[in-house]
Amino acid sequence: MEGTMKALVMERYLDFELKDWEIPQITDSQVLVKVRAVSICGSDIGGSNGKSGRRIPPIIMGHEASGDIVEVGKAVRGWHAGQRVTFDSTEYCGECSFCRKGQINLCENRKVLGVSCDEYRRHGAMAEYVAVESRTLYALPDSVSYEEAALVEPLSIGVHAVAISPIQMGDVVLINGCGTIGLMTLQAVKASGASRIIMSDLDDSRLDIAASMGATDLINSDSVDVPEQVYKLTGGRGADLAFDAVGLEVTVRNAIYSLRKGGCVVAIGNIGQEIRFPLQYCITRQIRMQGSCASSGEYDICLSMIASGKIDVSPFLQNLMPLEQGKAAFERFYNREPNLLKVVLTAGKD
Repeated sequence: MEGTMKALVMERYLDFELKDWEIPQITDSQVLVKVRAVSICGSDIGGSNGKSGRRIPPIIMGHEASGDIVEVGKAVRGWHAGQRVTFDSTEYCGECSFCRKGQINLCENRKVLGVSCDEYRRHGAMAEYVAVESRTLYALPDSVSYEEAALVEPLSIGVHAVAISPIQMGDVVLINGCGTIGLMTLQAVKASGASRIIMSDLDDSRLDIAASMGATDLINSDSVDVPEQVYKLTGGRGADLAFDAVGLEVTVRNAIYSLRKGGCVVAIGNIGQEIRFPLQYCITRQIRMQGSCASSGEYDICLSMIASGKIDVSPFLQNLMPLEQGKAAFERFYNREPNLLKVVLTAGKD
C-alpha cells in the first residue's frame, strides 16, 4: 500500500505532533495492520523525556496495539487481509539459540516496536498503519475487542512473571506496585490459585483498585513498614513469593525481607538500574532472586483468559481517546492526573 497516513510523532522530547507520514512498506515476511487501538505504556511516558535513551526522536511510539490486516508479504502463510489481530511487541529472529529454545524475549537480535535507541529505530503503532513481522501475530477471539486486545502486551508481562515463578496453589503472595503491571500481575496470581494476595503501594486510591481486582490485603508503604506488616499478616511466617513491579531499591529490599525462608522474589520493574543487595541475608535464608523480562509467547494464553472472563481488563479501559488527541493524552500523564492508569488511543472502524 502506498500513500500517507496520520501518525503521532514525537518530534522532540515531550513534544508530539499529529502529522502526515509515509505508510510503511512491508517486507516479504511482514503484514500491514490498520491500527484500531493502541495503549500508552509507562515506558512511552518515561522514555519521552529522554532519560531512558529508548525513545530518541523523531519516533512513532506504541507497542501495545491491535487492528486488522490489510496487506500481507509474499512469504507470509496462514494470514490474510481482514483478520483481527494483535502482535507481540518483541521482534525476534527465530534463529538464535534463545529463539530455538522458545525464549524469544532473550533473542540475540531482539527489537521492540516503537523504540528508538542507539542500536535501532523501529516506528510503532501510534499511527493509522504499522508493519509487523508475521511471526509475531495472534488472532483475536471474536469476543475480545480491539481495545481489550491492546492490553494483552502489559498483561503478558504479568502472566510471564507468574509463569516463570515457583508459585503453587495456596501460596501467600506479595506484590509491590499497583501500576498497570502490578495490577496485571495481581490478576495472573489470582488465576494461579494463591490463597492470599498482599498488595503494597504508596497510593491509597491505587490500593482500592487492587482490592476491587481481588487483593486480600493492602499495605500503604508510605505509612507502615512493609516486611513488618507482611509478617503480622502471616503469623510471623512471611510470604511464599513476592513480585516487585516497581524496581526501586526500597521495594526490592521490602520484597526480600517480607519472604519466608526459601521464598522467591520475581523482579519485573527496573526503575533503578542498580541497588544495594542483602547478599548474606538471601544466602542464609536460601532466598531465590528471579528476573522477568517482557514476555515469551504468552499472548495466546492472555487472549484466552480475557475471552473466558478469568482476567478482566475493563478497569484499564476507562480512558479511551482518539489518536488525534494523542498529544493531550500524554499531557494527562505528564500532569500526573489522579487515578489515571491507562489511556487507549482508538481509530475509526470504517
